[in-house]
Amino acid sequence: MFCNQCQEALNVKGCTKNGVCGKKGEVADLQDRLIYVLKSISFYNLKARAAGVNEEATDRFVLDSYFATLTNTNFDKQEFESLINKGFKLRDEIKGKLPAEALAAEKSLPAVATVTPENIGSLDVAVHSTQDEDIRSLREILTFGLKGLAAYAHHAYVLGYKDEGIYEFIEKGLVSTTDDSLDMETLLGMVLECGKKGVSVLALLDKANTETYGNPEPTAVNIGVRDRPGILISGHDLRDLEQLLEQTKGTGIDVYTHGEMLPANAYPAFKKYDNFVGNYGNSWWKQYEEFEKFNGPILMTTNCIIPPRESYKNRIYTTGVVGFEGLTHIYEKEDGTKDFSPLIEQAKTSKPPEPIESGTITAGFAHEAALSVADKIIDAVKSGKISRFIVMAGCDGRHKERAYYTDFAKALPKDTVILTAGCAKYRYNKLDLGDIEGIPRVIDAGQCNDSYSLVVIAQKLAEVFGLENINDLPVSYNIAWYEQKAVLVLLALLSLGIKNITLGPTLPAFLSPNVVKVLVENFNLRPNTTVEEDMKVLLKQA
Repeated sequence: MFCNQCQEALNVKGCTKNGVCGKKGEVADLQDRLIYVLKSISFYNLKARAAGVNEEATDRFVLDSYFATLTNTNFDKQEFESLINKGFKLRDEIKGKLPAEALAAEKSLPAVATVTPENIGSLDVAVHSTQDEDIRSLREILTFGLKGLAAYAHHAYVLGYKDEGIYEFIEKGLVSTTDDSLDMETLLGMVLECGKKGVSVLALLDKANTETYGNPEPTAVNIGVRDRPGILISGHDLRDLEQLLEQTKGTGIDVYTHGEMLPANAYPAFKKYDNFVGNYGNSWWKQYEEFEKFNGPILMTTNCIIPPRESYKNRIYTTGVVGFEGLTHIYEKEDGTKDFSPLIEQAKTSKPPEPIESGTITAGFAHEAALSVADKIIDAVKSGKISRFIVMAGCDGRHKERAYYTDFAKALPKDTVILTAGCAKYRYNKLDLGDIEGIPRVIDAGQCNDSYSLVVIAQKLAEVFGLENINDLPVSYNIAWYEQKAVLVLLALLSLGIKNITLGPTLPAFLSPNVVKVLVENFNLRPNTTVEEDMKVLLKQA
């Protein structure tokens, strides 16, 4: 194996035996093979689209299978073997439906089109096998950005919101990573186009969430516990939460969110459930101690699972694209619903969760809520009460150097406001940073996919202040990354022309020196250093 897709890649180079995340080497190799099968499917399905014979089931298979390869999503060897076999069968079905003229222009079929179940195990199909360092780097950026695109498109899809243009671009992107005729300039264009599609998919998902569950409202979220058994739900899938709340209604079982599910507490549609208690715990990497103390069943709905301990393995469940060998998986039925009765029955015999903290934290400042007090924010900026906004969105992780983000938040002047989204917020959302004229100094827009809200807020402020260039706003970017959704969000920001982004805690291992040079020259992207040095840079940006 070789895997360098996440921020915790060993020695900032790559994991070669087993993943730091807990992924076994054989699973990593199967994921590489699955992605190659998706490239083979994409080769033929692009022709199926052109011939008008594409089927929706193909779109869903590509989205779900690609999503399953994200960090901390699926560790199940048998599941990947099954997906590879299904993928080959689907590829051949697509090929069989193509009209004869669809392949007429091909002088010879590329290797990705002719791969078989029999020979894939003997081929070096991983994107990192590309010999040219810079081409490899751009192919990897595109591969990981497309993973984020597939993940967010999946979230929207399960709510019934679809975009054929996004699905087609994922296929084009996958195929482009196998095309040796593409040079650096062409691949860089594909990478930036992936960022543009990222903006589109984030807007689509925002629409899916808000039209289905209402616009998030500023909400004081309880972080304590009640004296009743509970079910803990983690991940990002709001549809799973909705079904769980509906099925636990009137059972005497409370439902708590964890990790990236925290923002769900701010959606109006979920507030009608009196057994929806609040949030339990912190970021994904604290699962070991927090899942241990929760006592009840835990439902993992999307990425962010880590290999569970034996002590709570019998009460952790997976669903959707998540998988781990030995855990009970809740499958989607033909009508799109899921039966969570196994969790409910287990919860009835469980002890209430142990308290680990108390009080409340504020969530729900997505773009609609933030812009409802835009006049107040603008007046505070004009009067000098707010000197600068610092976007501290992105991911959290377990490395000790991420304490940097807590220290940075503490050190910020009291006339600055943090704009955040994603689990990076857990480094500072429980600090007592106060407010400015009633405006909280930590404005939490929601999940990582709600980074779109931060863009909408910035664009609206630029419009109000009459600025043609969004980079002229009093906004600085100190972004933390961990996995491939964050890669897509970064590409989305770059595609919007946003410059001067500080990125950390380390630059991605898949960036070659020349690609870094391009990003620095075109976007002034820079790695974070120390709190003191970064504070000087980020507070003085014009």
